[in-house]
Amino acid sequence: MYRIGVDIGGTFTDFALFDAAGGRMAIHKQLTTPRDPSAAVLEGVATMLAHSGVAIDRVHDVVHGTTLVTNAVIERRGAVTGMLVTAGFRDILDMGYESRYDLYDLRLRFPPPIVPRRLRAEIDERMRPDGKVERRLDRASVRTAVAGLKDQGIEALAVCLLHSYANPAHEQAVAKLVAKEFPDLYVSTSADVFPNMREFERWTTTTVNAFTQPMFDRYLRRLEDGLAGQGFRGRVYIMTSSGGTVTTETARRYPVRALESGPAAGALMSAHHGRNLALDNVLAFDMGGTTAKGALIRNGQPLKKYMMEVARVHEFKRGSGLPVRIPVIDMIEIGAGGGSLAGVDDRGLLRVGPKSASADPGPACYGRGGTGATLTDANLVLGFLDAGFFLGGAMRLDRKAAEGAIREAVAKPLKLSLARAAWGIHEVINEDVARAFRIHASERGFDYRGASMVAFGGSGPVHAMAIARKLKIPRVIFPVGAGVMSALGLLASPLSFEVARSRRVHVADLDAAGFAETFGRLVAEASGFLTRAGVAETDVRVTLRLDMRYQGQGHDIEVTLPQSADLATGDLAALFADLPRLFAAAYAETYLVSFLEEPIEIINWKVEAAGPAPDFTSGYSLGDPPSGNAKAALKGKRRIYLSEDGDYAEVPVYDRYKLAPGTRISGPCVVEERESTCIIGKGDRAEVDRHYNLVAELAR
Repeated sequence: MYRIGVDIGGTFTDFALFDAAGGRMAIHKQLTTPRDPSAAVLEGVATMLAHSGVAIDRVHDVVHGTTLVTNAVIERRGAVTGMLVTAGFRDILDMGYESRYDLYDLRLRFPPPIVPRRLRAEIDERMRPDGKVERRLDRASVRTAVAGLKDQGIEALAVCLLHSYANPAHEQAVAKLVAKEFPDLYVSTSADVFPNMREFERWTTTTVNAFTQPMFDRYLRRLEDGLAGQGFRGRVYIMTSSGGTVTTETARRYPVRALESGPAAGALMSAHHGRNLALDNVLAFDMGGTTAKGALIRNGQPLKKYMMEVARVHEFKRGSGLPVRIPVIDMIEIGAGGGSLAGVDDRGLLRVGPKSASADPGPACYGRGGTGATLTDANLVLGFLDAGFFLGGAMRLDRKAAEGAIREAVAKPLKLSLARAAWGIHEVINEDVARAFRIHASERGFDYRGASMVAFGGSGPVHAMAIARKLKIPRVIFPVGAGVMSALGLLASPLSFEVARSRRVHVADLDAAGFAETFGRLVAEASGFLTRAGVAETDVRVTLRLDMRYQGQGHDIEVTLPQSADLATGDLAALFADLPRLFAAAYAETYLVSFLEEPIEIINWKVEAAGPAPDFTSGYSLGDPPSGNAKAALKGKRRIYLSEDGDYAEVPVYDRYKLAPGTRISGPCVVEERESTCIIGKGDRAEVDRHYNLVAELAR
């Protein structure tokens, strides 16, 4: 049985073909087509299968990750979206948190709401916080409001009513009415998309979902139709931000859950490698053509959160973006990648990114019309990349164009030699990434000095050793197929779905029966997404979590319940009795103290349902398993820039595909594979392990 993973990035689209029976892998990489990303997907699938000699009717499923939803929000390329709100609450999106993310910036800016004020309409209804009806829904006001919004050209509608998390009846009635009388509208209700407290976050999440729904629906239709036209008879699955996959039907309903679709797969695969190598704590480092991402793996699992920001006005300032409440793998992302444009800013300093040359026209060295100096141009000039072996020789780079772009954009304005200008571009990116990772790790109490880094992406292995040295990380793992590892991670992800619902209640006011009833409804809802996709009910694994706090506190902490309860019979009495102790332990782990005598309340109830993990073997290879030693793998020598010496020097260049397990090499050297290049620094040592990973130890 063959499975295909496809990850669309800002510059390249990555492909992986996996044969679960034989543990064999084929990979492919090609330029993304920004105007219609499905074109690159369809062309790439056909190309990879042809090169592998595999008929498409032998492919069981295609698992897809994409940044399409994120880019649509950032670039505001979604549908014209209207919004229905409870009378008197039209301005919630403009009011926001009523806080400043920078107290001293007198020109503070926030991203404009997804739905402008003119497309928000009030309707007559009111629900109380306890779920009781304060004012019955006036259906006539709904018809009038929607008709008026339709006249303004809306294609999608977000229904966001007060306290619908406590009682969704009014939102459900509105959705039913709109579906009957305005059937061409895409409708998202906040009680369905994010049924939690706090109107601003719930409503921004719902508007993002509505805004991207028509675009994502059309994209998935083109993709499915195109694959079917090639003879594909299997199923397409979409990676969500939480590291699980869902059917296209679910993805169409909740496109907001695919905001961090592709990057989540890389973090998931890093955790997979960490567990195989018995490494509890790992920093996953992914750098592609447009962005660099970092995720923290603790005790074999990626850290997760339930809120992210998209479309930030200031990249590093929390609060400067649109808050979105979805389950998501906790990642830091910065605008640093192979396509990052370099230049001199108003202060006369070298700046690289966040603007990118993307795939069209791309870096100057691509020879596709780009004239700006980019990180890829710098790495080519430094000798880190081989102009004749980029993408395994499928794409030749133009070194003279790269030199000309760097000379004009950086070397001449700063009066630097070409080599120092190129090194400056490379080093600025290294420092930007290291600084972002330091902040991210310190905010989460993660000590990366005893951790290992898993480096991947087209550009990640070029920079990994230098960044690890800045962070004092002792070990870097370069997996097989590092250049397309997010595509591989898609193939290791199980079907899963998470639901979260606000129900504020004091533990003292709750009994075991009520506790079991609330969780039972959520378990049935979350599991239903999997059973409808064909997962057997007995194969569904369920994880229960609660957001809890001491009475009177403004912030809560997440408590994961032990998986010892028999959810099939609803026997949760033992867990309920143990809640105070479980919360006290989680609180003490966070704050070092706990207060057992204080009353405790539950805020949010969460259920994650997951199917069986796909059969994804360790030690996969790309072609025949390598059997050569370092001498057999030596391709030749190449001049690369060594910062320690301040000059170029000839170093060995090894063929990654000929390095057998147990082979040891020493830096400085270059290890090449088709989709990426590993740079091993001066004094560093690397060894190929039994899983074919290249494990590099930094010089002490």
